[in-house]
Amino acid sequence: MRQVSFGDEAAFERLYDQLSAPVFGLIRRVLRDRAQAEEVTQEVMVEVWRTASRFDPARGSALSWVLTMAHRRAVDRVRSAQAATSREERVARMSEDVAYDQVSETVTTRIESERVRRCLGGLTELQRQAVTLAYYGGYSYPEVAGLLQVPLGTVKTRMRDGLVRLRDCMGVER
Repeated sequence: MRQVSFGDEAAFERLYDQLSAPVFGLIRRVLRDRAQAEEVTQEVMVEVWRTASRFDPARGSALSWVLTMAHRRAVDRVRSAQAATSREERVARMSEDVAYDQVSETVTTRIESERVRRCLGGLTELQRQAVTLAYYGGYSYPEVAGLLQVPLGTVKTRMRDGLVRLRDCMGVER
């Protein structure tokens, strides 16, 4: 490593031959993509060439120094890819066009709600109670029968008759 720090290309070639396989293996495990791992391995080895003078043998081996750089570079690449994906998703969400006109949708909903209320007013009291409990209250037919204290068959008949009258009132085609 000391000879590499003085710009000795032959020493770097030997160092490269010794370290490139373990560096690539580590990076490959982090990135899981061979092409990306090859690219990051080259970046790490170039960094070793440029920064060899910073290596301090008192702090550890050359292998551990280079593998530490490799791991940091690989993790940086993963974080960079995740950040890019997050940015793209944010931009995509921001640029999504609303598939409908919100004002028009609100007006249409209000008009339809008013029509339903008007048509519910045209039902008999018994039909309106059964339909309201089932559709607005979320009760099942047996629960409606229990609440109104009438037989289940009566609730079913009221519901059928009430829904037919609602359909006719609202002009829904069969």
